[in-house]
Amino acid sequence: MPALHIQKNDIVQVIAGNGAAARKQGRVLRVLPEKSAVLVEHVRVVKKTVSSKTGQRTKGGIAEQEAPIHVSNVMLVCPSCGPVKVTYKGEGGKRFRACKKCGTSLPSRKG
Repeated sequence: MPALHIQKNDIVQVIAGNGAAARKQGRVLRVLPEKSAVLVEHVRVVKKTVSSKTGQRTKGGIAEQEAPIHVSNVMLVCPSCGPVKVTYKGEGGKRFRACKKCGTSLPSRKG
């Protein structure tokens, strides 16, 4: 499984594929490392038919949900620079993600 530079709750911008023309940005809802894909909020929304279940309170109909986007088609957004590439830096035994343009550390869920 490849290591991905994008994590859950990061803000990303679509640079290729569906949504690239509008330069859509959104928050990463889920990372799928086995598929090298991410689910981005309000980007690549597809319609799915849902059947009603007997004995449960689910109503049938057409539901909308996000579909996965390949990680190569999105770019991480730096709060000060905009869409950037990510580099890794280490200080004092700690390794963290950093913006390649300005060098500031990017927020991480690990600390």
